[in-house]
Amino acid sequence: MRILVVGAGAIGGYFGGRLLQSGADITFLVRPRRAEELARDGLVIKSPHGDATLPKPPTVLAQDLKQPFDIILLSCKAFDLDDAIASFAPAMGPQSAIMPMLNGMRHLDVLDRHFGRERVLGGQCAIAATLDANRHVVQLTPMQSLGFGERDGSMSARVNAANEIFARGNFDGKASATIVLDMWEKWVLLATLACSTCLMRAAIGKILLAPGGRDYILGVRDEIIGIATAAGYAPRMPFIERITGILTAEGSPFTASMFRDIVAGLPIEADHIVGDLIARAAAAKLEVSRLRIAYTHLKTYEAQRG
Repeated sequence: MRILVVGAGAIGGYFGGRLLQSGADITFLVRPRRAEELARDGLVIKSPHGDATLPKPPTVLAQDLKQPFDIILLSCKAFDLDDAIASFAPAMGPQSAIMPMLNGMRHLDVLDRHFGRERVLGGQCAIAATLDANRHVVQLTPMQSLGFGERDGSMSARVNAANEIFARGNFDGKASATIVLDMWEKWVLLATLACSTCLMRAAIGKILLAPGGRDYILGVRDEIIGIATAAGYAPRMPFIERITGILTAEGSPFTASMFRDIVAGLPIEADHIVGDLIARAAAAKLEVSRLRIAYTHLKTYEAQRG
C-alpha cells in the first residue's frame, strides 16, 4: 500500500516518519524548501518514545506527482485545505482514499464535494508536536494516537489493509468502527480547550483559580455536548468522565494548540473549530452564549492580525 503524506510538518512528519521507520511505503508531498531541508538533514524526530533521524526520506513536489497513491494522509490546517487539495489531486486514482487528520467536521464536506464521499475516510489523531528552530519534529508529550475508518462503520478491505500497516508504527494507530463519533468526541474536548484557554489567555489550572472559571469551562463543554447530541453523536459517558477530569485538574498546564498559535501570532482555525459549531447549534435551535463570546474573541484576534 502506497501512502502519500501531505506535508512533513509536526503531524505529518511525526506519523509519516514513524510509518517510514517501520518499513511502510511512504512518500512526503512537500514544498521545495522542505524538500531541500529533508534531503540535507533528514527527517529528525525528537520524542519521549525514542529519537530518530531518517536520512533522505522520499519526497515529491506537487508538479511531479504522476502516479496514484492508495492512501492520502492529510494533516494540514483547515485554512490550508484548498491549497492542499490542489497539490495532492493528481495523486488521486480510482481506488485512492483520503485519510484526513483535520479537526472538526467541515473539511469532510469540502473533500466530499471534490472527490466523492466514498473516497473520504474519517480520521483523527491526538498528539502534541511542533517544529523547532532547526525544523526538527519535536513531540512535546507522550500522547500519540491515530484513528481512522469508514464513516459508515464498516471494516472495509482498504481499512483492514491500512490497519495492518499503521499497527506497526511506533504509535497507537488503529482502525475504528466508530470513527465519526470519535471525531465528534475529540471536537468536544478540543473546542472546549480552545474556547476556554484562548478567551482567558491562560492554562486550565489558572482558569480554575479564577471566580467562575470552572463553571465557564464546564458550561462550554456542555454547550458542545449538546451540539454533538443534536447531530446524532452523543459522546459516550466514559469519554465525558475522562475529559471532565482533564478540564478540572488543579494546576493543569493544559492549553489548546490554538492558544499557542495566538501567543505566537499565527493564523488560527476559528471558523473551522468554533464557528462551525455555532452554525450547527443555530440549525438545531440551541443557545450557545459561551461559544459565541469565545468566537467573537477569536475573530477579533484575526481582525487585529490582519
